[in-house]
Parts: sequence; C-alpha cells; structure tokens
Amino acid sequence: MGSGRLKASIKDIAARAGTSVSTVSRALNKSGYVSPDVRARVEEAVRDLNYTPSKDARMMRGAPSRVVGLMLPAVDVPFFGILAQAIEQALFQKGYQTLICCTSENLDHEMRYVSMLLSQRVDGVIVASAFGDDAHFEAFVEAGVPLVAIDRDLGRFADHVVTADHEAGGRLMVRHLAALGHRRIGVIGAPAHSQSIKVRLQSIRDEMVALGLEPAAVALGEEHTFAAAYDRARSIMEKDPDVTAIIGMTDIAAIAAIHAVHDCGRSVPGDISVIGFDDLPEAAYVIPSLTTVSQPIREIGEQAAQVIEAAISQRRGGEGETGDVVTRLPVRLVERQSTGPVRGSV
Repeated sequence: MGSGRLKASIKDIAARAGTSVSTVSRALNKSGYVSPDVRARVEEAVRDLNYTPSKDARMMRGAPSRVVGLMLPAVDVPFFGILAQAIEQALFQKGYQTLICCTSENLDHEMRYVSMLLSQRVDGVIVASAFGDDAHFEAFVEAGVPLVAIDRDLGRFADHVVTADHEAGGRLMVRHLAALGHRRIGVIGAPAHSQSIKVRLQSIRDEMVALGLEPAAVALGEEHTFAAAYDRARSIMEKDPDVTAIIGMTDIAAIAAIHAVHDCGRSVPGDISVIGFDDLPEAAYVIPSLTTVSQPIREIGEQAAQVIEAAISQRRGGEGETGDVVTRLPVRLVERQSTGPVRGSV
C-alpha cells in the first residue's frame, strides 16, 4: 500500500475475503474453527491489503481473566437494571465476574470504556450500545475478544445478537388498540436514537398502514424519564384532542401517560387507552394496571451470558464455528386495565 493510504482494518479484510469480522478475528488469532477455504481467503486478503494487527491489542491477550465486561447506556432505567442483574447473576454462576460500565448515552464514554476493558484483559464483552457508530468495537475484534450485542445489533462486529422481537411487539400494540375500535392513536417514547425504539416505531407505522391508519401524532425525545414522557403525553392531547389511545414505546412512557391523562381531567381507559412495552414490575401495580407488551428481560440477560460463555470457550480453542447469529426472543401481549373500547363503540 502507498504511504498516503490509510491503514487497512479488520473490516476491510472481511469485505475483501467475503466473510464476517468475527470469522476474520478467529483466523487471525487462531482461536476457533475456520474452514480451510475461508482461512485461505483471509490470508490472501491480509497479503493484498498489507494488513498488520494492532501490537497493543495482541499484547493484551494472555491467561483467562474470568471477567466479562458489560456495557450499558444506563443503569438507572429499570429495563437495564433488570438486565444487568440477570447477566451478572448468570455469569457468576458460571464462574465469571462482571465489570459493569455505564456509558450514560455518551459516545465518548463508550469509546473510553472499550479501551479500559481491553486494558483489564476481559475474556468477553456484552454490549447494549446506544449509538449507530460502532467502529470503535473493532478494537475488541482485533484483540480476539468475543462480543455479544444485546437489545440492538452491532453489525459485523458482534459474534451474536440477543434481542426481543421488537417488530412483533409494535404490531401487537397496534392490533390490540385497533381491535378495540381506536383510530386516533398517539405515540410517545424515548430515547429517539435507540435502535429498538426505531424498530418498534417502524413496525407501528407499518401495521397502521396495513389497517388503513396513521399515527395521530408522534412525540419522541432523547430524555427517557417519567417527567419528559409526561410532557410528551400532554403535548399529544393538546395537539389532537380527539386522540383515544396513546402508545408508550416503553412502560415508563406509558405510566407517565396515565398520569398525564388523569391530570388533564380525563380517565384511563374510559376516555383514553394507554399501552406500554416492557412489562416492568411496576406495570402491574400502577392504577389502572398497565396493558403492555412483555419482553423477556431476564431471559435476554441469561441467554446473553450463555452465548458469551460459549464464544469465550470457542476463542480459547473450542471446535466448531457458530457464525454471526441473531437470537430473537418472542414477546407477548399482557392485557390489564389501561386499555378498553372506544367510548360509545360498545
């Protein structure tokens, strides 16, 4: 390569060899099975692109640390708190310690934690990234550290993705409300940049189009708090007084919407039905109890722990190649008291 060109990356090698980043990592680090044909293509791509792996990344690998890094965008949000506990407990039972890193929805924090986890010689990493920019995760691949993504995809940098079926969940919410006669449906939620929120919103729109509907109003934002969701629910009702249902993209948003409806002198579900997504413990105890789409939060965490343990074993010399796999766990509708038929429709 000419001196004026940028240094080739492991992603470039994968593209040239026609395989995945994780497979290239296994070939370069000699950690796990790679078919002879694929290995030959990788070696040819390495020669063609004059690729040299990071010296620092190579030096960081050594004896197993029995530590797994867990990167989350927040720990004060109930979903991530439950997820963190499930992962930590599952890994503890397998003999691993968990190093929990809260990125606070900050890309710079996320990038700095990548360096820190490498310096701690973690055996593997589980990540729920808040951002679409994932190039910094290539450092794990170069160092031969397996990476499992949860709740959102990280493209070719992740060995495996474990997530709920957000698309099916969005459709369930719309179908439930439509079956009750609702046609003027508002949508609130946060954070707007979240991949899972985007998938839910798109499936909501798609299902509405299939039913000949469209959202009456959509109010998304970046702040995922009760106060912010409360304000969004009030703005929905002010912009469209004819709204008869509100979809909360999370249970936090939905519970806040119930309070906003009451404070506007209206009733749930008499005047406005409200539905959420998550099925947090609080959902069953708010008044009225919240109808919601239940995603298996603890099962996601336990599955992620199982997958990262298998990936670590494979990188340490196990046989077989799992490839890049997505585990999409099913969701279900939990009907409670916050949804009902449109007033006068029965």
